[in-house]
Amino acid sequence: MKTEFTDVSETQKTITIEIPSDVVDAEINKVARDYSRQVRIPGFRPGKVPATVVKQRFRDQILHDVSHTLIPKAVEEALQERGIEAVDTPNIKDVDLREGQPLKFTAAIETVPLFDPGDLATLSLQRRPTVVTEDAIEQTLQRLRDRAAKSEPVEGRPVADADTVILDIERQDPDGETDKHENVSLELGAAVNPPGFDAHLIGMNPGEQKTFTIHFPEDYGVKEMANTDVTYTVTLKDVRRRVLPELDDEFAKDLGEFDSLAALRERVRQDLQAEANEASDRQIRTDLLKQLAERIRFELPPSMVDREIDRRLEEFVRQLMQQNVDPRQAGIDWAQFREAQREPARGAVASALVLDEIARREGITVLPEDVDKEVERFAVGAGRTPAALRAQLEKEGGLVRLVTGLRREKAVDLALSRATMTGEIPA
Repeated sequence: MKTEFTDVSETQKTITIEIPSDVVDAEINKVARDYSRQVRIPGFRPGKVPATVVKQRFRDQILHDVSHTLIPKAVEEALQERGIEAVDTPNIKDVDLREGQPLKFTAAIETVPLFDPGDLATLSLQRRPTVVTEDAIEQTLQRLRDRAAKSEPVEGRPVADADTVILDIERQDPDGETDKHENVSLELGAAVNPPGFDAHLIGMNPGEQKTFTIHFPEDYGVKEMANTDVTYTVTLKDVRRRVLPELDDEFAKDLGEFDSLAALRERVRQDLQAEANEASDRQIRTDLLKQLAERIRFELPPSMVDREIDRRLEEFVRQLMQQNVDPRQAGIDWAQFREAQREPARGAVASALVLDEIARREGITVLPEDVDKEVERFAVGAGRTPAALRAQLEKEGGLVRLVTGLRREKAVDLALSRATMTGEIPA
């Protein structure tokens, strides 16, 4: 077999391959014999059809089978001989296959060149401050109060700021179309209310009806409503007031886990500290991966970047569907979304390549018990048994990806252990 390699770039190679005619003819004859045992042709007994007849009758099918047998094997042998590993299925073209002639073709290969990930000790990382302030604690306590707020009826006075009202609303748009909604709950001061709507409600009493027109400004967020006039007829049915509980020991006890406000405050402090520590760890990891990605000096294989973009797109679609949003109706420019993911995808691919090379050089391996533990963790999150999840992963080829991910995480841990920490970033 003759091979000729052409370096298109550091990551793209072209191989011209010629397979000798005797190898080609032997494979043609083998496939033809297989056909002769299976096909039925009038005038010939089963299994007794001459090879010349089979070759004439099934020429295209035979040559197709021969090419799909010889070409992948030849490409694999050529790559192994050069110590090259393809990162995607080779693109085969210019195939010239005829009986009695050498099989010639070219294969376009994407690969990753050998590179040095560099000295991990030269990685420089800084931890973000993780101090929990009293203001942060107070804001969290106030959010807990807001969630525990109760709605109580208001009697003896008209609507005032911050009230919640129950309305029947009839709305007439600029085209004269009307729609009606009953028992609408609306909190005065809410950002979603139409501009100036609240002012028309203040001073009304239950049972009263009022008609007014709202002008939506040119810069209104909903383009269809911008610079239009809409007429509303509202009937006030009820007025309620949102009442916050006192921030005291009783409030803490009502949450069910604490015997005093001091105990609640301490739990809030601990939770915020844990969140701050996790955020700092995530940021350090992000900084590490960014620095590792910068150590790639060659142009990344396009197929790897495209696959990462596809993965990000699929993940985003899954998130939309989990939120009961139809991706086809979400009004998203998917071409623009893909392009916006290109640079982040490049960074993810580059850092993954460096982690893989670190794992190879350092002999990092993933043990069976590591895989078992990860499968169990995913199973708990998915509400499934580990056995069922493992069976699905094996069927879909997911175990290979899981092992790859675990090996990369071990490489991250190794890089973090050798990186130089230069103190905290000033707050």
